[in-house]
Amino acid sequence: MRSLSLYVLRQIVGPVALFAMLMTCVVWLTQSLRLLDLVINGGQSAAIFAYLTVLILPSLLQIILPIAFFAGALYALHRLNSDSELIVMYSAGFSRTQLAIPVLIAAGGVMILTWLCSLYLMPLGQRTMKDKVFDIRADIGAAILREGTFTTPGNGLTVFIRELGSTGEIRGILVHDNREAKRPVTYLAESGVVAQTQDGTRLIMLSGNIQVAEDAGKRLSVLKFDKYIFDLDQFASPQRQSSRETSERYLSELFNPDFQNARQERNRGAYLAEAHNRLSSPLYGLAFALIALAATAKGRHARSSYAMRMFGASLAVAGLRLGGYALQALAAHEPNFAILLYVVPLAGAGVGGMSLAGVRLHPFGTAVPAQEPAP
Repeated sequence: MRSLSLYVLRQIVGPVALFAMLMTCVVWLTQSLRLLDLVINGGQSAAIFAYLTVLILPSLLQIILPIAFFAGALYALHRLNSDSELIVMYSAGFSRTQLAIPVLIAAGGVMILTWLCSLYLMPLGQRTMKDKVFDIRADIGAAILREGTFTTPGNGLTVFIRELGSTGEIRGILVHDNREAKRPVTYLAESGVVAQTQDGTRLIMLSGNIQVAEDAGKRLSVLKFDKYIFDLDQFASPQRQSSRETSERYLSELFNPDFQNARQERNRGAYLAEAHNRLSSPLYGLAFALIALAATAKGRHARSSYAMRMFGASLAVAGLRLGGYALQALAAHEPNFAILLYVVPLAGAGVGGMSLAGVRLHPFGTAVPAQEPAP
């Protein structure tokens, strides 16, 4: 019997891992595309882009893992059923309870991974990514150092560099400051260099001129210079904010937030709803495991009823998860409803367990034994 349990566990782990990988890749791709423009305009490397996309993974996995587990478990159990392997196991004395043990072990592993992602890895990844994004946006010097390309590292600023030397010297510089649309300023220089000073990032231009268009372009003023220092920090993003978003906070920070003003105080309900959602979301793994078992472990008495059980299980899982998200939004406004975030997955697990045990609910709520033939 132990070897049969290990066999069922192996049959489940493979499809769950495959579904998790496929779903993560699809969602990961859509989420990472929004970082592509930031990395390109910020003059960052492919390694930085890969690093930022990895930081997104925990926030995706905490949502994907329970759903991928249900899809993988349902597929594995259906394959065992369609190949008549379950019938052979039952004939050898393998009960439904023994079948449920490896499924629940796999569900336990998924629940632990989901808790790890939601309670620790997700806030760590989110706050690390936010800090890195601020650093990229603040590093305006790296953003303009792109040879032969017009770049817009800041609002109203366009920079073109003809050639970038191996020692960091810049040759052929054009800087267009269009913050004042009626009075745009263009800087042209033969050479220059980007320097990090105590006061910030500066573009030092040599042997050039400044062209100022006035009176809607009717008059052009030209001022030649031998050396001109251009302040790039004025186009950089705002300084890093000390306040953390909901997804960036650890569990203790959600339950005991450090509010700094009345506007943040109004978010207390959202913080509490997020905290309870992180604690309750792994419980869906247990509910999905019992629902998958209830749909497949009873055998195939009739193809139509078996297909309806599979379809009903999928609808039940979708309804449970969507209901959980709706309750999170409700709990953000009414904290007293936070308890329902735990009730929904536990109720789904209870109904799935009762159905697996051969008990059906009477229309008036009374549990009665289901009259079904043994598998």
